[in-house]
Amino acid sequence: MEDFWAGALWALKIWLYLIISLIMIPAMFGFSLGISETYMSILVKTLEWATLKIQKRYEQILNQMITFDCFVFTRVSCVCASGLIQREDGSMEKELGELRRSRPNDCFYFTRKGIESIVEDEVTQRFSSEELVSWNLLTRTNNDFQYISLKLTLVYGLGIFVRYCILAPLRITLACIGLTWLVIGTSAVGFLPNWRIKSWLSEWVHVMCYRICARGLSAAIRYHNRENKPQKGGICVANHTSPIDIVILCNDGCYAMVGQVHGGLMGVVQRAMERSCPHVWFERAEMKDRHLVTKRLKDHVNDKKKLPILIFPEGTCINNTSVMMFKKGSFEIGTTIYPVAIKYDPKFGDAFWNSSKYSMVSYLLRMMTSWALVCNVWYLPAMHQQQGEDAVQFANRVKSAIAHQGGLVDLQWDGGLKRAKVKETFKEWEQKKYSNMVVGDDSSSNSD
Repeated sequence: MEDFWAGALWALKIWLYLIISLIMIPAMFGFSLGISETYMSILVKTLEWATLKIQKRYEQILNQMITFDCFVFTRVSCVCASGLIQREDGSMEKELGELRRSRPNDCFYFTRKGIESIVEDEVTQRFSSEELVSWNLLTRTNNDFQYISLKLTLVYGLGIFVRYCILAPLRITLACIGLTWLVIGTSAVGFLPNWRIKSWLSEWVHVMCYRICARGLSAAIRYHNRENKPQKGGICVANHTSPIDIVILCNDGCYAMVGQVHGGLMGVVQRAMERSCPHVWFERAEMKDRHLVTKRLKDHVNDKKKLPILIFPEGTCINNTSVMMFKKGSFEIGTTIYPVAIKYDPKFGDAFWNSSKYSMVSYLLRMMTSWALVCNVWYLPAMHQQQGEDAVQFANRVKSAIAHQGGLVDLQWDGGLKRAKVKETFKEWEQKKYSNMVVGDDSSSNSD
């Protein structure tokens, strides 16, 4: 029995030595030994091969199908392989205007619009995982494709072994080490006097620990336009897909966090981070006081020595396809806004956190058993509130810039609809708007 435990201890030491020498030390100093690049290259080729196999199988099925009958509504596209309805471009108001001129009694347009809205509206689909064009060899994305061929099934089985038996233990180890070092490092820096070296060490410790955590997720991140990176005395705003957004952004720079005070493990991390550099944490009761929140944020950004604040104005996670309404609070401060667009590649794993379906622990385990975390980050030029522009208009302008750069859909809907129902006043406003579009110019003539 003693020999067994001695062998297990020896294996654990070798495991830790390999992690420290091949992953942690390169991550601490921001360089790579090429291991992750080799892994990503093999992964991309494997997924391309699997996609070709699936496409060939589809072609065989289509060739075997000689004839088939189906009923299709006029001008309604069938649900395609991605599971999304292909809608025509153009506004509903314009379509109704053309309809009144050409086919005033045509009811099929309203039937089509009603079916589209029932099957797939533009709001609730943003709170579920993004649809994939092809299977990425993950069980949770499609369970049927694994039976297409024997080779694909064997590769799928090998992938399960690699993800759960090799990558998951490695990533969990790195995540634990990264969080532990963050607590120890920031606590140690907190004992130093408030000199310039304390600020430098604090930023270095934060970035180092986030880089270790990013390596633990096999993160492949491309940063664009680094000359526009957020500067001290400003606010960085970004679209929100996942809690991992913080790791992605802090992997390239240090930010002051804004959030609610937590207990437990999260509270330990928050208190340790607060010792080394100023963050903005609120008690639950304070979060409801908008004036207090605004004042503390203003005090922070007015000190040009403090880190830029990182805020996700959507207030909830959206599924990597869209940007929803920005809350106006962070745009009332009257400071420089640094927009950042984040776009994940869903082919390697679903980064979206559906908080109503998965707990944080469950979500992190899903991420640690995915293939990788691949994303692009764009730093946009700094933006300022224009003369005569209120906070809501400023927020919408920033949101539109982020959506355009990230290739995301720009939506005006509130992300709070993820958990709350639509207000009755908003329903009435939409009904009036819809009735005016249907009636058109006839409403004014009838009123006369």
